[in-house]
Amino acid sequence: MAQTAGQSAQDRSGGGESTFTVIVAALANLGVALAKAVAGVISGSSAMLSEAAHSVADTVTEVLLLTALKRSGKPADEEHPLGYGPERYVWALLAAVATFVGGAVFSLYDGIHALTQGEELGDPLASYIVLGVAFLLEGFSLRTGVRQARGEASRLRVPFRRYLRRTADTAVKAVVMEDSAALVGLLLAAGGLLGGQLTGSGVWDGVASLCIGVLLLYVAWVLGRSNVELLVGRPLPSATRERIRQELLAVEHIEDVLELTTLLQGPREALVAAKVDFRDVSTAAQIEWACERAEQRLREAFPSVSRVYLDPTPRDGSLRAGPGRA
Repeated sequence: MAQTAGQSAQDRSGGGESTFTVIVAALANLGVALAKAVAGVISGSSAMLSEAAHSVADTVTEVLLLTALKRSGKPADEEHPLGYGPERYVWALLAAVATFVGGAVFSLYDGIHALTQGEELGDPLASYIVLGVAFLLEGFSLRTGVRQARGEASRLRVPFRRYLRRTADTAVKAVVMEDSAALVGLLLAAGGLLGGQLTGSGVWDGVASLCIGVLLLYVAWVLGRSNVELLVGRPLPSATRERIRQELLAVEHIEDVLELTTLLQGPREALVAAKVDFRDVSTAAQIEWACERAEQRLREAFPSVSRVYLDPTPRDGSLRAGPGRA
C-alpha cells in the first residue's frame, strides 16, 4: 500500500509539472497570435499571417493538451478499471490535427496565394517588433518545456534526444516541438520580410509562408504518429522488458517466464502481464507468495509499473494431470 501511494504521488507531481508547462505555452501563444495578426494586417505580409495562424493553432493545441491532462488524470472506476490514462493520447492526437489544419494548411494556402496573386507590402516595422517580442515569449515557453524534458531524461538516465523521441508524455513533447517550430517559423517570417524589403518583391514572403507550412506539416506528422502509436499500444523498451524478465526469474518458485507482455498506459504508468511456469512441487500458498513477491520486486525496480498480472502456466502449454488422474 505504501508503494502504491508513493507512485500515485509521483504521478500527480509529474502531471502537475506537465500542466504548468502547457499553460505557459498556451498563454505565450495566445498573446503572440493576436500581435502577429495585427502586424500581418498592417504590413500585408503573408508570412506574418501564416505565423498568426501558426500561433492560433498552437493555442488550440495547448487547450486540447490541457484537456488531455485533466481527463487522463481521473482515477479508475467500474466502467474503466484500467483508468483513463490512454485518453490523453486521443486529445493529443486531436491537437496534432489542429496543428495540421489550423497552421499548415493555412500557411501553404497563403504562400501559394502570395506567389500566384502577388501582394502589396506595407511598413514592416510593426512586424519586426512583434517577431522580436514573440521570439522572447516562445523562447521562454520552450525553455520551460526543455527544462522539464531534461529533468525527466536525467531521472530515467537516458539521453535527452532519445527521451524526447520515445517519451510517452506527448504533452511535453508537443510543447517542445511546437515551440521549436515556432522559433524557426519566426526566423523564416523575418527572412521573408527582409527579402521583400530589400528586393521589393512579395515572392520572398510567399516562399517563407510555404516553408512555415511545410514545417508545421512535419510537426503535425511526428506528433500524430507518436500518439497513434501509443493509442494502438506500445510496449516498454526491450532493455526494460529484459530486466523485468530477470526480476521475475529471481523470485523463488518461478522457473521460467513463458510469455511477457508490457503496455504503456501513460507517461508514468505501465502494465505488465506474464505467463509464468512455477515449480511443480510448489504449494498453492507458495505460488501466492511468489506472485506477491514478484509484484513487489517489479514495483520497487520500476516505479512506473502500476499493474502486474501473472498467469501460472505449465511449460509445455498443456494441463498437467491432477491428483488421481493418469
